Amino acid sequence: MGSMFTGALVMVGFGSVGQAVLPLLLRELSIPPKRVTVVKTGPDRSGIARTLGAQVIGRALDPGNFEAVLEPLLAEGDLLLNVSVDVSSLALIALCRRRGALYLDTCNEPWPGRYDNPALSASLRSNYALREEALSFRNEHCAGPTALITHGANPGLVSSLLKQALLEMAAQSGLHVGKPCRREEWGALARRLQIRAIHVAERDTQESARRKARGEFVNTWSIEAFIDEGLQPSELGWGSHERHWPADAARHGFGTDSAIYLDRPGFATRVRSWTPLQGPYHGFLVTHSESISIADYLTLRDSTGAVTYRPTVHYAYHPCDDAILSVHELAGDEWAVQRRSRAMRDEIASGVDELGVLLMGNEAGVYWYGSRLSIQEARELVAYNNATSLQVAAGILGAIEWALHNPRAGVVEPEEIDHDIVLQAARPYLGQVVGVWSDWTPLRGRTALYPEAVDRDDPWQFLNIRVV
Repeated sequence: MGSMFTGALVMVGFGSVGQAVLPLLLRELSIPPKRVTVVKTGPDRSGIARTLGAQVIGRALDPGNFEAVLEPLLAEGDLLLNVSVDVSSLALIALCRRRGALYLDTCNEPWPGRYDNPALSASLRSNYALREEALSFRNEHCAGPTALITHGANPGLVSSLLKQALLEMAAQSGLHVGKPCRREEWGALARRLQIRAIHVAERDTQESARRKARGEFVNTWSIEAFIDEGLQPSELGWGSHERHWPADAARHGFGTDSAIYLDRPGFATRVRSWTPLQGPYHGFLVTHSESISIADYLTLRDSTGAVTYRPTVHYAYHPCDDAILSVHELAGDEWAVQRRSRAMRDEIASGVDELGVLLMGNEAGVYWYGSRLSIQEARELVAYNNATSLQVAAGILGAIEWALHNPRAGVVEPEEIDHDIVLQAARPYLGQVVGVWSDWTPLRGRTALYPEAVDRDDPWQFLNIRVV
């Protein structure tokens, strides 16, 4: 890394992502382990923190104790990395602001009881609402210590991959453009490239000889976080080109109005997408904050404030095969979560996590740009990782590098930062980073044997992408 970090590192949470990123940060930040404190629920049964020399505080954080636990650990110039679930991001941001410490998280988390609260509307249980609360906090406070929110692999790293993809597409299309400096310039470039829809297109093929058992939820990263987001309403940035309103969709009625939600969970919503190694696939439209923030960032408006351009943006996730079976079992039991869970790492025998952005609408075809990282490469690069966790860890590393360059930026989102800094730090840990063109469309192979509503005049309508 190009920047020096001389403060203390406080990590809240130590699940699959925390265990994966700690050895990477110790290496790249050249930080003595004695300056690292892990705060987690209960003891470190993995033994990884102790092996690496970090201090561990086994204490579950809640609204009544988080300040007392964390405040003595944080001073000006320190860094709090939040990779937990059920610990409020906004509460930690406010604490770091008071202490003069930098803040970074991979997901905008609320305190427990929000995602599954039947008294709250689907809108208020959404990532859209959580983002609006973060933006409101930013509007109420002037610039202070940098708090870079929602920056892991996705959300986070994919926003930098998107910017690089736009530049690669422009160069390969013969457009002579410089590096945009403002959000309006990035939006104008996307419109010039005829981008109508953007998928965070991910296919995870990692597998183990130990297959999923009945009553067990298996995944390659945090089971609790995956279930949380999978049971939230599906959310997507809603494009200006869309002309078919989904029957189960609704607007939020407040904020930027850059996204809509579906009155059904992400685990029950599938979409058609494409990656180079997998080819066409059906993925889950699981809510992610980048679906909202990317759509908002690329929005163009006229002088009256009316939207003139916005792409449709959403996640299209095909997790590992055992996770697919786990989701089917979860859904079949009316969303009752399995009693046992297993985040695969050491037992993985083979496979790749193919994570990137799929840009659709250009007359030359679709363009996928992203990381292809195998389990073998991940193990050779950093201990305690699989391919999925290392992509997240690389995104965190890139975010920290940017924050160290920009320590007084206040609350900031991934789209608002310099993607070159992020990718330079992250790229050594992403395996193959490639851009691939294809002539795939969501209308390919649709058969007349099972008639369905399609719009053949515009392949990139969400109507064509959604699986019904």
